[in-house]
Amino acid sequence: MTRWVAVCAYDGTDFAGWQSQAGGKAIQDILEARLAQVLHVPTRVHGSGRTDAGVHARAQVFHFDADWKHGAEKFRAAIRSRLPHTLQIKTLRPAKADFHARFSAKGKRYAYFLFLGEANPFDRPFVWGIEKPLDVAAMKAATKLLKGQHNFRAFSALNGPPKENTIRDLRKLDFIQRGRKVRVVAEADGFMYKMMRSLVGAIVAVGEGKLSLDELKNCLHTGARVSAVQTAPAQGLFLEKVFY
Repeated sequence: MTRWVAVCAYDGTDFAGWQSQAGGKAIQDILEARLAQVLHVPTRVHGSGRTDAGVHARAQVFHFDADWKHGAEKFRAAIRSRLPHTLQIKTLRPAKADFHARFSAKGKRYAYFLFLGEANPFDRPFVWGIEKPLDVAAMKAATKLLKGQHNFRAFSALNGPPKENTIRDLRKLDFIQRGRKVRVVAEADGFMYKMMRSLVGAIVAVGEGKLSLDELKNCLHTGARVSAVQTAPAQGLFLEKVFY
């Protein structure tokens, strides 16, 4: 039995997210169904982490165990031959027996895409279009404030008393603007549930004047979420890279 590690890309528009669920429309379900067809045995897939419905990935990593004697490239071709066109296996290779897509990861990079104005029909499935005026200078100041090691509990979807360590090292948070197109790039040692979308939602709230920089700073200090910290829509988010 060989442990295999794969990198896949997908347009998340029509998928029910990464994690397996009833109905079989999650990416994990589709990959496991295809592996069962190729290998003729049930095969469990383990991803680097879940992405929500509508979220995209350029480089999601997953692993599984399987017997295959015909080489990695033929294996990749066999798996990808009947996958949806919106799901691509980019690479596939044997891995060390103790490799784990989730637990071996040292960090991730996400990118979130904004469009300042009315996005055209071809961009709309992949951006958050915001037609109201925004204070871009304040948004850039917010990204600088959020960057670094902080308690990001206020920027997650965790409920109830703390059950996990909510300290994260947000080593990169860049606000890159070209015309009306904005890309927010974040890199950290880990992301909590909906953390990236909450960070973007907070940055946009600052740009809208709904959240001051002092209030944003207070969220970091207290871990308390305020109503102005919205969760940005799923379609603008891309998982860009997993670091090992």
